[in-house]
This record gives sequence, C-alpha cells and structure tokens, in this order.
Amino acid sequence: MTEDNAIRSAITICLVEQARKGPFVYHNGLADGCAKAAELGFDAVEVFAPSPDAVDDEELKGLLEKHGLSLAAVGTGGGWLIHKLCLVDADASKRTQAKDFIRRIIDWGGPLGAPAIIGSMQGNAAGEVSHGQALEWLAEALDELGNHAAQYSVPLLYEPLNRYETNLVNRTEQGVHLINQLATDNVKLLSDLFHMNIEEADIAEALGSGIQHIGHIHFVDSNRRAAGMGHMDHAPIAKALIEGGYKGYLSAEAFPLPDADATAKATIESFRKFFR
Repeated sequence: MTEDNAIRSAITICLVEQARKGPFVYHNGLADGCAKAAELGFDAVEVFAPSPDAVDDEELKGLLEKHGLSLAAVGTGGGWLIHKLCLVDADASKRTQAKDFIRRIIDWGGPLGAPAIIGSMQGNAAGEVSHGQALEWLAEALDELGNHAAQYSVPLLYEPLNRYETNLVNRTEQGVHLINQLATDNVKLLSDLFHMNIEEADIAEALGSGIQHIGHIHFVDSNRRAAGMGHMDHAPIAKALIEGGYKGYLSAEAFPLPDADATAKATIESFRKFFR
C-alpha cells in the first residue's frame, strides 16, 4: 500500500480511437488497461476519453476498486482532437463550448478524486487573436474552471506544451507566472518531461523552482518513450522532486513502443529505481 504522502505511479489508458497513434500506453479499453496496470504494480491510471459520456462510471469505479487503483487524472484533449474546440478561439461561442466540454470532464473525474488536464485545448494565438488576447482568455477560462473543480477538492491541471504545439506557455517559469495572475488558487501545473526536454535549459532546476505549483507529472523520456528508453537523465529530476517534497503522480504518457507491455514494464522499473 502506497503512503498518502508518497510520490505515486500512474499509466495512461486512451479510449479515443482517433488517438491510437498518440502517446498513450494502453489502447484496448478500461478493463484491459486497469488489469495490466495493477498486475505491474502501478498505483493509478490516467484516462483519456472522447467525452465523459463515453465512460460508464459504475464500470470505472468497479474496475478501480477491483484492482486497487486510483484515478490519477482525466484528459480533456478529445475536445480538441474530435471537436476542434479550444479556449482561445476567436469565436466566442466556440470558447464557451470548449469551457462547457472541460466542465463536463471535471464533473466526471472530480467525484472520483481525479483532476482534469488542460493541454491541447488551450489552443494558440493565431490570425486575429493576438498573443496578449489569447493569454487573457486563457486566464479567464482557468479562473472559471479552476473554481468549478474546487467543489470536488481537486485542482485543475494546466500543462505548458512545447513550441511546436502551442505559442502560449512553453516553460515552467511562464506557467508559474500565468497561474500567479489568477484569482483562483485551484490551478496547478502539469509538468511533462517530454515538453520540458525541448523547452527547459535544465529540467531538474525548472522543476525545483516551480515545485510548489506542480500538481502532476508526465513521466517519460526524451523521445516520448518510456522513462529509461531515451537519453534523459532522470536522476537529477528525481532528486529535485524528492527534495522539493512533490507528493503527486508520475504518469506515463508515452508511446507504446515497442509495445504497450514493454513500455509499461520499463516505466514501472524506472519509477522504482528512482522513487522506491
């Protein structure tokens, strides 16, 4: 049994057919993913669903209870991938639809203790939408949605992405600046080691400096494969997290290469090497 104040392990389950080639480990349903995660000793699963309506809540609760797992987080990226919704769209009605989609994901994961992740749904400053205007709309949405998540005693997770995926917030320092401008205190950063490998001069230093604002981590390697399958040095990263008192999940959002089972096994081995 993992102590409540310990760093915990998680692995991704993708239920979005359009994302079968995406960086998620398990793609064959909740039952399969939960069983395999538990067999390897993961503490939790992170679920990426096309919408909250696509998941049977009772089935998910039953699987988590059966396998002794927690729900680490729930993704909102289906809103962008399937519906092309983002929080900084020039069309106000589209921005409203994006917030409504995320709100429903919060209402799904929140009762299970799982925060919602805003990554790709943040969008980009483009065309008639200036960078300043986009950041203003993003901040307004994070305030609104962060407050909505508070009723479930879970934070809202905001993920800085690399420059090839967004031009809004790319680095930890920028993410900290953004959430410090918010009225709500219920937004935390999701630090993804793959994005950080592209954007940060020193990943460990960035994690250490932003540690009090970090609520979730995507634990992967430099090539978006499992930790240990690339050239990233995880030792100083682990040191920064442990010494900084990080208490959240390290979740494998990784390509299932060479396959899902090998990815999961490599992830849990690396997790135990550095955090157990």
